[in-house]
Amino acid sequence: MTQMVRAAVQTGPRRIEMREFPRPQIGPDDGLLRVEANGICGSDVEIYRGHIGAPDRGPFIPGHEPMGIVEEIGDRAAERWGVAAGDRVALEVIVPCRACGDCLTGRYQACRFRRYGHGVTGIEVEPTLWGGFAERMYLSPTSVMHRVSNDLPVEVAAMYNPLGAGVRWAAQLGEIGLGETVVILGSGQRGICAAAAAKAAGAGTVIMTGLASDGHKLELAREFGADHTVVVDGDDGREIVDVVSELTNGRMADLALDLTPMAAGPVTDAMHAVRHGGTVVLAGLKGGREIPLVTDHIINRALTVKGAFGVDAGANEKAIALLESGRYPFEKLHTHTFGLDEVGLAIDTLSGEAGDGSAVHVSVHPDA
Repeated sequence: MTQMVRAAVQTGPRRIEMREFPRPQIGPDDGLLRVEANGICGSDVEIYRGHIGAPDRGPFIPGHEPMGIVEEIGDRAAERWGVAAGDRVALEVIVPCRACGDCLTGRYQACRFRRYGHGVTGIEVEPTLWGGFAERMYLSPTSVMHRVSNDLPVEVAAMYNPLGAGVRWAAQLGEIGLGETVVILGSGQRGICAAAAAKAAGAGTVIMTGLASDGHKLELAREFGADHTVVVDGDDGREIVDVVSELTNGRMADLALDLTPMAAGPVTDAMHAVRHGGTVVLAGLKGGREIPLVTDHIINRALTVKGAFGVDAGANEKAIALLESGRYPFEKLHTHTFGLDEVGLAIDTLSGEAGDGSAVHVSVHPDA
């Protein structure tokens, strides 16, 4: 049995080092995961660049979308989680206490006593292997996990988080109803997944925006439920509010999702693209910048504005069920696979700083 575990450690903005750590000793209440893959999202890009997170944070193992095979598990942990060695599971980033009032009433994402998180905890916290960019990961007694079919291709199974985000934003927070219209601002992997989730929830019309450089993503989005795609920059760029008005005969959308990173304009567009009494879900992180907001518009249009924090258990479970259903060709979303020694390149490929700009879903596979 291997006694040391390789992991990619972020030591500062755009600095990744390969290190080895002792394999954790597993007791009756915890476990060990053999990481098959860890997906990369836009927040990984901003964390890698140093735009998100405390500037003085210490070294940590990134990777908050890990999934893999349970390699070791204690007897009590196996009973509590309902899994056994050899099962495939996906982990949530939050590791709650499971004992406070928030946890006991289902609001575990708001747990005030959580000390750890997968992909965000420093390496000084034993037993160190908290992040998904590693060969093995520690399964804490209070980790939140979900069974995933062992029959799914690894690349598809690794999409549980972006699809879970789509379910959370469109179906749960957005409460999209049968036949309703949703506008999705942003055509990345989560935007495409949100389109699939919205359609699965009964949306009648899905409108998605993207940049001229996102042409391949917008084309792909049509296979996942987008009825209309709109390029919003370049010589042929169109104002999304005008397009929505035209497509809905002036009624406007029932729901708008802003998924764009670091951009202020789409927030305003979302507010103006929905009908009186419509809903706006904000999920695109802006790096702490203040975004201009006309509150009179929210009041006079009776809008509901919701902030989207993470993906919860219910959304993850529905996303995994949708992946396992085979309803959509999710394998087409996966474009790039990288090994553990290539974490920096993988992140730059998703952001477009490396590669040919074709990246949609990118994941790191320790055994690649």
